[in-house]
Amino acid sequence: MTNQIKIAVIGVGRWGVHLLRNFLAHPQVNVVAVVDPHPERLAVVRQQFNLDENVVLTTQWQDLKKVPGLIGVAIATPATTHYVLIKDALQQGYHVLAEKPLTLNPVECRELCQLAEQHHLILMVDQTYLFHPAVEAGKTVVQAGKLGDLRYGYATRTHLGPVRQDVDALWDLAIHDIAIFNAWLGQIPVKVQATGTVWLQEDGSREWGVGSRKLTRSPSLTQGLADLVWLTLTYPDGFQAYIHLCWLNPDKQRRLGIVGSLGSLIFDEMSLSSPLTLMSGEFQQEGNQFIPVNQRQIVLELETGEPLQRVCSSFVVSILKNTPSEVSSGWVGTELVEILAALTVSLEQGGKPVFLNAR
Repeated sequence: MTNQIKIAVIGVGRWGVHLLRNFLAHPQVNVVAVVDPHPERLAVVRQQFNLDENVVLTTQWQDLKKVPGLIGVAIATPATTHYVLIKDALQQGYHVLAEKPLTLNPVECRELCQLAEQHHLILMVDQTYLFHPAVEAGKTVVQAGKLGDLRYGYATRTHLGPVRQDVDALWDLAIHDIAIFNAWLGQIPVKVQATGTVWLQEDGSREWGVGSRKLTRSPSLTQGLADLVWLTLTYPDGFQAYIHLCWLNPDKQRRLGIVGSLGSLIFDEMSLSSPLTLMSGEFQQEGNQFIPVNQRQIVLELETGEPLQRVCSSFVVSILKNTPSEVSSGWVGTELVEILAALTVSLEQGGKPVFLNAR
């Protein structure tokens, strides 16, 4: 096909290889280059995807500047590298799809969003769950008022590894559930709290970030990289969500729910047959007794399609229309990083509430 968008994929590790697969399959995309610092990975993807000899394979990001007609880049590298790579890409005139989180510093995130706007470029964050059919359908259910008056939310995200050495369980895992709650509620938190426990990596002097803007984990009640984290998010209307995160638990769970006066909506990613369930039920008062009534369970039908494929297609559409993503723009990614940064402060202070500006 002529008039294809020329895109490069930067980083083909565990997640980047899936971005590469989806862009190679997209009819409006021509993958012209792949960058990864590990030559063996480049060799693997060349063979795995039978890449054309014209596709540039390089270990050096700067080599992309020699690729004619390059329009956009997809960045799936460690978060500590995002700021430098994204800023350089935008300054080179490339549209950018970045793996989450956008960066590890809210100041950097805002700077990158402003830079993208100044250059009239798309900056999009790969918040894959926001493109999941169950999350999209769940948003419709919640905002249609089918749960009645919303009471509270809860989520559990646990597994046995992988254990990160650059960020803690908070930064590794929380962004998914926070993004879903924000999308379903149509709000962002105004107050956050976090407590955590460290077992594996107790060095509290770690830093992460790029250049002069670094986040430092100060010695406190939760030193080092927390393996277990408990979060409380409070939204402008008083709704609270409670999140349990752990990468040191063989009981793998990916479950999120919202409870209302008329029932609960459950997104259980581990349930392949019924990932999104509406569980109706309420109380009828008889004297001083509360009797459950109207109880039923409905497995909601979902559209088909791989969420990441939807992410890639949305990026392409945004480029073609030169219109930022309504679902996961750079500013949406910035909001999430601001929340994570506030949670980090609370974590370091043993769970002290941290307030964010209401919007």
